[in-house]
Amino acid sequence: MADKFDLSKLVSDLDSGKVPVWIQEHLRIYLESGGKQGHMWDASIAGEGLGPTPTLLLSTVGRKTGQTRIMPLIYGKVDGNHIVIGSKGGSENHAAWYFNLLANPVAQVQVATEKFTARARIATGAERAKIWAHMLSVYPPYQDYQNRTSREIPVVVLEKQ
Repeated sequence: MADKFDLSKLVSDLDSGKVPVWIQEHLRIYLESGGKQGHMWDASIAGEGLGPTPTLLLSTVGRKTGQTRIMPLIYGKVDGNHIVIGSKGGSENHAAWYFNLLANPVAQVQVATEKFTARARIATGAERAKIWAHMLSVYPPYQDYQNRTSREIPVVVLEKQ
């Protein structure tokens, strides 16, 4: 894991298609342990006052390659559904996993040791506002990310199938 969180470098790396080493390491630990480790990510690298934060693994099918892509993402739960945020650190571009879900909303999800199939949908309007407020309590830097970009950061609802 990185010693100091550099948001500009994170966004630059993700925009270029490069997954930072600390994300790769988090994914490796999560996968190799079968979810016994990695579920709670030490978010203190992203700023003061942040500690263990829940993460899931989202597996999508690449819209261009057809290959499975796995990304660890912070999540929350609202009305029994898992929620992920397409922040990409406040980049002006959406995350690849978000575009993959738009092309094929069926995804595989792993939360700790539990695995399931989910259908993704994008929250809008009052539902989005309610979920966004909840997700700011899970991970407050999302507001900073929204302030960095002109795009509306997507709020994705993962409905267990």
